[in-house]
Amino acid sequence: MQKRTLLAATLLLALGTAAPAFAQTKLRVFAGGSGQRPDLMRKLFDQYQQKNPGVAVEMETGGATSELQRQYLSTVLNAKDPAIDVYMIDIVNPAQYYGAGWLEPLDAYLGAPAAALKPYLPFYASADVVDGKLAAMPAFADALFMYYRKDLLEKYKIAEPKTWDELSAAAKKIQAGEGNANLQGLSIQGAPIEGAVCTFLLPYWSQGKDFNDAAGKLTLDKAAAAKGLSNWLGMVDAGVIKKNVAEVKTPDTVNEFKAGQVVFAVNWGFAWDRFQDDKDSKVQGKIGVMPLPAMAGGKSATCVGGWQWAVSAFSKSKAESAKLVKFLASPEASKFLAVEGSLLPTYAGVYNDADVVKAVPWFKDAGTVVISGRSRPMSRDYGQVSDAIRTTTSAVLARTKKPEEGVAEIESRLRRIMR
Repeated sequence: MQKRTLLAATLLLALGTAAPAFAQTKLRVFAGGSGQRPDLMRKLFDQYQQKNPGVAVEMETGGATSELQRQYLSTVLNAKDPAIDVYMIDIVNPAQYYGAGWLEPLDAYLGAPAAALKPYLPFYASADVVDGKLAAMPAFADALFMYYRKDLLEKYKIAEPKTWDELSAAAKKIQAGEGNANLQGLSIQGAPIEGAVCTFLLPYWSQGKDFNDAAGKLTLDKAAAAKGLSNWLGMVDAGVIKKNVAEVKTPDTVNEFKAGQVVFAVNWGFAWDRFQDDKDSKVQGKIGVMPLPAMAGGKSATCVGGWQWAVSAFSKSKAESAKLVKFLASPEASKFLAVEGSLLPTYAGVYNDADVVKAVPWFKDAGTVVISGRSRPMSRDYGQVSDAIRTTTSAVLARTKKPEEGVAEIESRLRRIMR
């Protein structure tokens, strides 16, 4: 027995994990791939072990993309395998995992959803609640931001635009003044990728419209949706957005803005470090962040991303797993991930924390954007929802479908899915 205990301790140390003395409960956590910073998650697990010496937390990683991670978890959870106790999932997936019976609702352990999620950013009240149950807890946030060339707006004495019409006018003024044929006014993602779902939703939401109700039922306003798509096409015709926008992917926007070829760019939080820190960036020290513009008479809204912690329905240690999740979703954990990894906080107050602002100065501006975040359509069949929106949006931007035709197609496909 003594040799076995010593061997177990040695193995844990070899994995870079301090072995808790007399650990009685072992929890295995799937912490995603490199994009979810498992190196920092391991440090949080170590902190938890120190506070809870009766618990040993083992970490599993894998999958370079959200899709690959989902495929792996689907295999494990479909088999009702109890090997994984806690796992990380994309913000679009709680409804899918809940519907499949793969996650343990957390109400019995952390309280009713309204109370449990009250301290967090507002959008979590819809993103992490399914059928009135607390399906998951926030790990770290993400959102689409409007990055812009601060130097160029200052040069032409232009204030941050509040509407898409104002942005179009500002972009045209700067493009004309710079006389650079390669300078784009605005870069958005129009390729049939997940980003195109947000490209569809941004102008739609900013008209005060909802895509689905609290139960996940489709509430699409077709006229507003067509107006939003027409907004993008109008900016293409004005020379603000480039003509091949239906081919633009997330990395394209990043690389072109970084090269100084874009005035305004819509992209995720990770892009800031690329713009500011990459050695080949031509926009270092010239970047601003502002809320996304709205349609005339509307209100700014942005598309949120990020990751959530869920407890497996097949875990043999559900109560202890929920306790770990509560720690991982705490303000202290959120601050740690912000300072150490520039991961967007899940609490509004953390964005203005002195230590966070010192480590990541742009988060002070980021907080005003994320507060207006909205989650993508809640559905147990999100993959089908995403496919319908992104492929059709790309087709409209490629002008193979008219806006009204594309919206009618989206509604027809989703009416059967989002009942």
